[in-house]
Amino acid sequence: MQPHYIALSYYQLAIATSLIIISGIISIWLQLGLERRLALAAVRTVVQLLLIGQVLNWIFAPGRAWYIVLAMMATMTLIAGGAAVQRTERKYRGIWLDSVISMWASSWLMLSVALFGIVQIQQANQPWYQPQYAIPLLGMILGNTLSGISLGLDRLGGELASKRDRVDTLLALGATRWEAARASVQQAVRTGMIPTINTMMVVGLVSLPGMMTGQLLSGAKPADAVMYQIVIMFLLAAGTSLGTVIVTMLGYRRLFTADHQFLPGRLVKR
Repeated sequence: MQPHYIALSYYQLAIATSLIIISGIISIWLQLGLERRLALAAVRTVVQLLLIGQVLNWIFAPGRAWYIVLAMMATMTLIAGGAAVQRTERKYRGIWLDSVISMWASSWLMLSVALFGIVQIQQANQPWYQPQYAIPLLGMILGNTLSGISLGLDRLGGELASKRDRVDTLLALGATRWEAARASVQQAVRTGMIPTINTMMVVGLVSLPGMMTGQLLSGAKPADAVMYQIVIMFLLAAGTSLGTVIVTMLGYRRLFTADHQFLPGRLVKR
């Protein structure tokens, strides 16, 4: 029997949506105070996904112009860059630009490698901006890179703020700005990369990732789904590493002057 795709009705979707009640009951039972946030998160999840579903249904229509696809991808990247900053505890002037630059550079580079080097979409007689491939791939890379950049930025600010005396002492003893900040930069990049590494360690054993699961549910052969998931995991790892390094180095350059002075006043806790 050939596997086939089973479309879900709104009734079936409502059953799944009602499961959020379990989380609400746990919050009430343990007095966590998360009921309103859970309800808001649930509503936002449903509304946002239903809306993006309609948008993607329109964008995926045959013959859609390249600039519409690029506009969608650019919007996704800008939102991801902003979301990464919102999660950080300490901010500095220029952090939004740094986040967007690092997000854009790392994610779009990985997307280019995926489309032209791995999937080789041009050999399938498909345009390079084919939304069926470009948008889902970019979305997965952005989501993972967002977490790495956010964690890296938060750790960089925390490390430099908590170790201000050590940094100032090193600079006073003649160390360069890089020598004084290197330990903090290393910790920031390590923090951003660890979640992805942890996921890679258990993928296939503990969890079946989203893309692989989606392909299996749609009827793809397990071997094909596995190959695509391997590609995705390495794209995510490379994108996260590159994005975290870029944003950390940009932040480092903004918090230290060219003549090796630390500017802790630029770090504002919010």
